Amino acid sequence: MTRVFTEDGRHVPVTVLTVSDCQVVAVRTEEKDGYTAVQLGAGRAKAKNTTQPMRGHFAAANVEPKRYVAEFRVSADALIDVGAELSAEHFVAGQYVDVVGTSIGKGFAGVMKRHNFRGLRATHGVSVSHRSHGSTGHRQDPGRVFKGKKMAGHMGARRVTGQNLEIVSIDAENGRILIKGAVPGSRQGWVLVRDAVKRKAPDGLPFPAAIKGGAAAGQPAAEQSAGNAAGEAKNEE
Repeated sequence: MTRVFTEDGRHVPVTVLTVSDCQVVAVRTEEKDGYTAVQLGAGRAKAKNTTQPMRGHFAAANVEPKRYVAEFRVSADALIDVGAELSAEHFVAGQYVDVVGTSIGKGFAGVMKRHNFRGLRATHGVSVSHRSHGSTGHRQDPGRVFKGKKMAGHMGARRVTGQNLEIVSIDAENGRILIKGAVPGSRQGWVLVRDAVKRKAPDGLPFPAAIKGGAAAGQPAAEQSAGNAAGEAKNEE
């Protein structure tokens, strides 16, 4: 993370994401697959570290092996040609996005850290169990602990979605996206960036996508459905 300054002198904390070799690997159509989607691959991977089925998958698309592959549901008129490389200009400043990542693992944690429990009293008979969770079950009926009971256990390392995060600015030349605030995941981690599902898309978005060296980058979207081909970005800072 870092920060940027506005024209009136206020500083805004931002997370820097880098769009790394994001290419269309495959498309799903209603006639063939029963739904419409765009499959994107990001990052470079060595061929020797890629499984044989995936090598054939990338070879059919005529693209280099990718480290990560993700699929985004899109409308039928938003399909992109296989092999096209997406640019950071797919998003615009002021747009709201949803960012999906894997949260930082914290290991085994107690209920006070994991679930924000108050804990037990510091006196009045409480001995050596001040940070415990207290009673977890019942008496004879039902005589068991319900599933989903908040207790101590492994914390973090789960798929988390940060919603309605604002894009502060775009650096198309370096392929960077500056998002206000923090995003899920650790430094150098990988995240999925998509249009916010709870916010209306702003006017003037590239449709169906911003392609590097393509004419589609300058075509505004009259109407873009939520979750249109977004991209896979690397959490650089």
